[in-house]
Amino acid sequence: MILFDGVWFSYTPGRHVLQDISVEISPGEVVALMGENGAGKTTLVKHINGLLKPSQGTVFIDGVDTRTTSTAALARKVGFVFQNADHQLFADTLEGEVAFALRNLGFPNDEIDERVTRYLEKFDLTRYKERSPFLLSGGERKRLALASVLCVEPEVLILDEPTQAQDAIQKLKLAQLIDSFRGSGSIVFLVTHDVEFAVQVVDRLLLISQGRLLADGSPRQILGNHDLLRRARLLPPQITQLAHKLADRLPSFPRDIITLKEAVTATSRLLAKR
Repeated sequence: MILFDGVWFSYTPGRHVLQDISVEISPGEVVALMGENGAGKTTLVKHINGLLKPSQGTVFIDGVDTRTTSTAALARKVGFVFQNADHQLFADTLEGEVAFALRNLGFPNDEIDERVTRYLEKFDLTRYKERSPFLLSGGERKRLALASVLCVEPEVLILDEPTQAQDAIQKLKLAQLIDSFRGSGSIVFLVTHDVEFAVQVVDRLLLISQGRLLADGSPRQILGNHDLLRRARLLPPQITQLAHKLADRLPSFPRDIITLKEAVTATSRLLAKR
């Protein structure tokens, strides 16, 4: 479980980046954190693995207070994939990159070999396994960063803009992987602007604006509320925007559509009546 209890944070005195954040995330939940640039999203998730400590309030991970726990100890529970993969890649080869955390955490050699092979394959990187990470494309480096963190199979997984530079096939594979983590009881925390991807994979959406928690609810509750989205400077999914335009002309067409499947169903029902 993750618990934020009255969390405030400032990089410089008197300038609050987070203001009175209180929220609880349960095992098995997939949560998206959304908001405009500079809202405090990355600052908030850096409190989960102890990279930042609250100026006021507390953060608990499975009952452990992050203020009194080292980042190294939290790393056994919390995996963090940065928005910029270059900030966390350093090894000479892809194999070495994925193996590093496993070795550091004391996994046996045979399990290290098995996980390195499995996760390079999951992210279509096997053919590059002996290559330097810095010879990969931007999208491939992003996938390598994902593999190097996910291979540990942490209890809490933080993904900062995970779909950036990924094509549709890689997004589908990432969605499937997130679903498997959900099934294992892990918490998955996404920081993302990709509303279409969030709709597909998350159970819950937290909306943050100017360091404050603006809303906490299901994707339908949040992304269907245009007033909330305007306040957070976000746009609804494209399919929701289309539904609103259709409803302006066809009053019986539902406005709360957030997925393509829902749009197809609503269109089929409308055509069946004609």
